[in-house]
Amino acid sequence: MPANTVSKTNLFTPLALGDMTLPNRIVMAPLTRNRAGEGNVPTDLNALYYRQRASAGLIITEASQVSPQGVGYPATPGIHTNEQVAGWRKVTEAVHAEGGRIFIQLWHVGRISHPSLLPGNERPVAPSAIRPEGDAITCEGMQPFVTPRALELEEIPDVIADYAAAAQHAKDAGFDGAEIHAANGYLLDEFLRDGTNKRTDAYGGSIENRMRLLDEVVTAVSDVWPTHRIGVRLSPENRFNDISDSQPQVTFNAVAEMLRGHRLAYLHVLEGDMMSGERHVNYVELRHTFAGIYMANNNYDQARAEQALQRGDADLIAFGRLFLANPDLPERFARGARLNEPNPETFYGGAEEGYTDYPFLQQKPGQA
Repeated sequence: MPANTVSKTNLFTPLALGDMTLPNRIVMAPLTRNRAGEGNVPTDLNALYYRQRASAGLIITEASQVSPQGVGYPATPGIHTNEQVAGWRKVTEAVHAEGGRIFIQLWHVGRISHPSLLPGNERPVAPSAIRPEGDAITCEGMQPFVTPRALELEEIPDVIADYAAAAQHAKDAGFDGAEIHAANGYLLDEFLRDGTNKRTDAYGGSIENRMRLLDEVVTAVSDVWPTHRIGVRLSPENRFNDISDSQPQVTFNAVAEMLRGHRLAYLHVLEGDMMSGERHVNYVELRHTFAGIYMANNNYDQARAEQALQRGDADLIAFGRLFLANPDLPERFARGARLNEPNPETFYGGAEEGYTDYPFLQQKPGQA
């Protein structure tokens, strides 16, 4: 778009996403809620939660672990067992019954875990044996993180295979596509950033080596899904989970250039630090380097979102807390209606309260 040109695009302008058409550009961001059932299986309650929010242009589910090794929190859903597939099928059927579209977010937490959450009380894995600062959230409460075990070179193909298997399970569960979680200090992000990746083999050192694992995971997932049904999430300067990079602009421009070659459905970027909001990376530059559909995320409200779309700085806007508290967020935006306030005390764990009981503007049967 030429300089000083303002687009007429707004949150309600439809968008062609590969072979799908999104009726609006309001995306439900992935939101960990810690409400999966026994065996990390999605339940009827989860299906209701997502069905309530099916008016989003696109729903991206909460992060879902691709393997038992990828678990990092209690009661988070997986996508690696038959029972989990069946649970997620309830979710996708519920969303599709309301005319919605839903991608699953594929997740391996890497070092952000604890032996008590892993098979055989094994140590978490990471690119390098560097312990994160802080505490893990476990079934027994908060416990200090442990020093992870560096993945051996011969183990990396197994991790890639786990992503491919999870992608197939997601397809079997009826999802419309998959988003690969390479953000927020989890395994793929740990490989990308030089603060956590101190390897000296083919997966460490240079930017090209550090992004090799993500490149190979995308390739493996694209053997299951066409690339126009695959997204990737990045967080170039988010410090959450004790992670950093010495040159985030350089690193993530290179990552965006690599991903551009895959012709993905979209690139989903958490802009700045999720806790402080501090931003130093030029995200417009990152967006143009990728040269595909760009989804912006991090504390956008309706006004900021409309401005980003009109300037051409983004094609889609992902909303987190606003969607958590407002299941009918697109309708509220369209009407300029008052928004429900989210209750942080009910974000994680629990049952219906703070999950499926936020009011709609117009209550319909089965919405509460």
